[in-house]
Amino acid sequence: MSGTDGLLFNPHTYDPAQFDPETRRLLRATIEWFESRGKKQLLQDDLDAVWVSDFLEFVGKEKLFATFQTPAAFADGDENRRWDGARNAALSEIFGFYGLAYWYAWQVTILGLGPIWMSDNDAAKKRAAQELVDGGVMAFGLSERDHGADVYSTDMLLTPTDGDVAFRASGEKYYIGNGNVAGMVSVFGRRTDVEGPEGYVFFVADSAHPNYQLVDNVLRGQMYVSNFRLDDYPVREEDILHTGVAAFEAALNTVNVGKFNLCTGSIGITEHAFFEAITHAQNRILYGNPVTDFAHVRAAFVDAYSRLIAMKQFSARAVDYFRSASLEDRRYLLFNPMTKAKVTSEGEKVVGLLHDVIAAKGYEKSTYFREAAQMIGTLPKLEGTVHVNVGLILKFLPNYLFNPAEFPEIVTRDDAADDEFFWNQGPTRGAAKIQFHEWKPVYEKHSSIPNVARFYEQAIALTELLTAAAPDAQQQKDLDFMLNVGHLFSLVVYGHLILEQAEISGLDADVVDQIFDFQIRDFSGYAIALHGKPSSTPEQQKWALAAVRKPVVDSERFDRVWQQVKAYDGAYEMRA
Repeated sequence: MSGTDGLLFNPHTYDPAQFDPETRRLLRATIEWFESRGKKQLLQDDLDAVWVSDFLEFVGKEKLFATFQTPAAFADGDENRRWDGARNAALSEIFGFYGLAYWYAWQVTILGLGPIWMSDNDAAKKRAAQELVDGGVMAFGLSERDHGADVYSTDMLLTPTDGDVAFRASGEKYYIGNGNVAGMVSVFGRRTDVEGPEGYVFFVADSAHPNYQLVDNVLRGQMYVSNFRLDDYPVREEDILHTGVAAFEAALNTVNVGKFNLCTGSIGITEHAFFEAITHAQNRILYGNPVTDFAHVRAAFVDAYSRLIAMKQFSARAVDYFRSASLEDRRYLLFNPMTKAKVTSEGEKVVGLLHDVIAAKGYEKSTYFREAAQMIGTLPKLEGTVHVNVGLILKFLPNYLFNPAEFPEIVTRDDAADDEFFWNQGPTRGAAKIQFHEWKPVYEKHSSIPNVARFYEQAIALTELLTAAAPDAQQQKDLDFMLNVGHLFSLVVYGHLILEQAEISGLDADVVDQIFDFQIRDFSGYAIALHGKPSSTPEQQKWALAAVRKPVVDSERFDRVWQQVKAYDGAYEMRA
């Protein structure tokens, strides 16, 4: 398997040599905990909707969340405790590989910590650091049943009082992970005596307080996605994290930090499903031949594999931009929603392709695939829908495509640094002013790869559409139309970072060529969809048909990539 080693996460061979010794130990210890638990128990716990208490005992014993989720400033001198985006991404992928419920407990702890670490409340920060050391988890009380994550319309009301208590809070929150056990729940609400944004408040609540009423788990599953109610809950001065516009910005900036983990969770789920699928299909005999002898099956596997590798390449490169971000370099604000909207959607496609091959096998309770097929679609829908994030991506289109700027080169960021900027992202406004480095050179540099060159033609065509037949004022108000433009633009950004990472990682040119095979097909699909939109003009329809391309066909390249896929047959099986 020399041609595929290291491309997919395999617990049997995983060696995170790029990290420091304690990080390596904890990553391996996490894998060992799951493997020792065994596949049968892991799957049964999912079927029985068993809360992940045993997992959280392990987390507490190893101080896993404390080590990975505490900024260095509150690490009490422990050099291993820091917020390090590279190793957090690695851990998130491992959690996804073994089950969404484990990833989710980690994810919503990150969200709950966001408003705390972003605040000026040192007492709350010290309390959070101790909660993590003690094995506790956090929760993020933003969403509501009637308003979703619409922070403008929150019905969590804070009434001012006299004495030791600053406010009495009353209201419900809905879809709040870890709300059953979180020692600190970061809750968003608004004052009853102040109108507008100045009335917003982020404060900390304790799920064990008698005025905190746990209503229900809104799901049937291992994850506890709570509905809770505060009844006249006493909010002290030391519980207040943010007020006014700062509370609103903390909500959005926390989601920026949290949504990044969606891509790695999706990657982990997809990788485990891939291992099961190729091993099953390669050893399944139909009509005297392995299932994988069928041309359509091989095509599905090669497409799934190339999409999965692309997910990993883009996400790995996005880590570098997030960790290197500053108030002067905010390019991560484009790449971040890309990881959420594009990478997780690709994960859904990959599992769908694999499910088409293994068919009924993917429903069997003895497979991880059943869980993957059930849960993979949740990730595109968390931390804002795909539509919301593609709408956000569109804000960056003009400067990205037409107004580049000079930036220092961003190197691979797997160093053991504390990512302080995560908690000091600054104002949430100004996305349309953010500039990016020139995107064309990386395409031109790799134009010797046939499908990269052909996709680059489509990318240039997109710039021509936006100059010669740009959406008019009415079309710009038509979200259905503009989302299609957003998907076309996303493909250009996706290819850009994939090529950057492919150069860094030395990715096989055959795989790169196969990745851009599906990039071309996807671009053509969105072009045809734009052609069919009710509001598309004759000029835009003409452009759409002209932008359609067929990937460069190379049967020998396809066969070489298939041999890489085939090599994963039996490469990983979880311990029984």
